[in-house]
Amino acid sequence: MEPYVHKVKYYECDRMGVTHHSNYIRIMEEARIDYLDKVGYGFEKMEAEGIVSPVTAVKCEYRKTTTFQDEISVELSVVSMSSLKFSFGYVMKCRGAVVFKGESTHCFLVGGRPVSMEERYPELHRMLVEMMEKGQ
Repeated sequence: MEPYVHKVKYYECDRMGVTHHSNYIRIMEEARIDYLDKVGYGFEKMEAEGIVSPVTAVKCEYRKTTTFQDEISVELSVVSMSSLKFSFGYVMKCRGAVVFKGESTHCFLVGGRPVSMEERYPELHRMLVEMMEKGQ
């Protein structure tokens, strides 16, 4: 699958002229939404089926700075999966160099209660497991 590409906006930069660190978390979310849309399980579909998937943890490793107008490509993969949680991995690159590595962990809730995706939404669970096994 093609990487998600984010072009750094002027307002995303701090007084030093570099992309503010908080924006990388937003870029992670943009890439995750794009990825799920591309595989046919976007937020509209999940929410229509009563699924919410809050973030339970985030890991960030900042490698190099980016600046206004830089294009950051985001390679996303499923790095771990259980019936209740999954984690996406993110590798962001700019001009061929890794600028950021991160991970977000999510759980599955229906009506505010944790659910087993494997039992309740086996198609989504199977798809995420297959993506993880393929290294995507």
